[in-house]
Amino acid sequence: MTSTVPASLFRANGSSALQAVFLDMDGTLVDTEGFWWDAEVEAFAALGHALEESWRDIVVGGPMSRSAGYLIEATGADITLPELTVLLNEKFEQRIDRGVPLMPGAERLLTELARHNIPTALVSASHRRIIDRVLASVGRDRFAYSIAGDEVSRTKPHPEPYLTAAERAGADPVLCAVIEDTATGVASAEAAGCRVVAVPSVAPIAPAGGRVVVRSLEEVDVPFLRTLISGA
Repeated sequence: MTSTVPASLFRANGSSALQAVFLDMDGTLVDTEGFWWDAEVEAFAALGHALEESWRDIVVGGPMSRSAGYLIEATGADITLPELTVLLNEKFEQRIDRGVPLMPGAERLLTELARHNIPTALVSASHRRIIDRVLASVGRDRFAYSIAGDEVSRTKPHPEPYLTAAERAGADPVLCAVIEDTATGVASAEAAGCRVVAVPSVAPIAPAGGRVVVRSLEEVDVPFLRTLISGA
C-alpha cells in the first residue's frame, strides 16, 4: 500500500525521540477479537464440534495458521487448514461488513497522532483482505501504511512484522512505540526492540521492562508515548 505521509515526517522527531507508532488491529484498534471467536464457534458448530471457552485464550492474537491448526487438532474436525482458513475469513468478513467498532479511546488517539504529525502504521496478523475491509470502515488515510500477516514470511510472535514496519518508516525500532493487546503481539514487538504499550483484551499481560500495561487506549496519548521512548 502506498504511503500517504511524506517520508520526511518519519525522521522529523529527531534521533532520540518518538519516530513512529505501530498499532495492532484486532482487539487493540477495533473491537473485533470477539468476532474471530464467534466465527470460529460458528464454523466448528457446522462441522459438529463445540469449542471450549478455555481455548479462546490459547488462540487469541495468533496467526490464522496457528489458531486454526490448534482448533482442528483439539476438535478432530474433518477439515483441512486451507479450507478452514477460507471459511473463517468469510465468516469474519460477514461480521465486519456490518460495522467495525473502534476500541474506547482509539478515535481520540488517532486524531492526536495525526495532529502531531507522528507517522502511524497498522501491523496485524490478519490477512490483507481483512485489513482492507477494516481500513475502509475506520479510515485508510489515518495510517501511512499497513502490514498484513500474509505479507511477511514469519508473522507474530516473530519480530519480522515490526522490524518490517520500522524499516519501512526509516525508523529505529527502539524509538518506535507499539500498542498491542495480546501476549503474541507483545512478544513480536519486544523481539523487534520496540517499546510496548499493552492493552489486554482477553488474556492478562504482566508489566515488564520496556513494557507498560494500561486498561484502555483512553490512558494513552502523545506525551505518554514520548515518555515511554525517552525514559527507555
